[in-house]
Amino acid sequence: MFRKPYLSLDCFKIFMNRFHKLDKMTSTRCAVCKYFRRRCPPDCIFAPYFPSNDPQKFTCVHRFYGASNIGKMLEEMPVHLRADAVDSLYYEAKCRIQDPVYGCVGIISSLHQQIQIAQSQLAKAQAELSFLDANLAAAEPTPSHSEPLVQPNGAVDHGLDDPLNTWFY
Repeated sequence: MFRKPYLSLDCFKIFMNRFHKLDKMTSTRCAVCKYFRRRCPPDCIFAPYFPSNDPQKFTCVHRFYGASNIGKMLEEMPVHLRADAVDSLYYEAKCRIQDPVYGCVGIISSLHQQIQIAQSQLAKAQAELSFLDANLAAAEPTPSHSEPLVQPNGAVDHGLDDPLNTWFY
């Protein structure tokens, strides 16, 4: 008769320890290496920019640019600019997914249009303010005709010599 093999508790612990070690080894792979199911080399160019906890970032960028093109771009770029470049590629890819025709250009043109509208509203408000300032300056109280005006030389002007004031004539 055939007996089933039976796993002792010690064997089970050893098995689980090895399993967890394998799991820890695979979790150090970057998202690119996980996507292609390959080992992540220590000098992997993708690892700093595509971490394993954000695989969507790579799949989104890979969909539009391809892994080899991304790798070529990163290799040709200075190290201090690579993170910003990857973020830009990711943003452009996300915009292209949301708007396949225009992508981020559609967002840029929309923002440009909003700027133009705001500038025209600002110009209109400034014109209204200058108009109100001009009306306020014109409506400032002038001395009434009943009050005599004192000239700089000390003489009193009663306003009778004003040719524009025709009430007297």
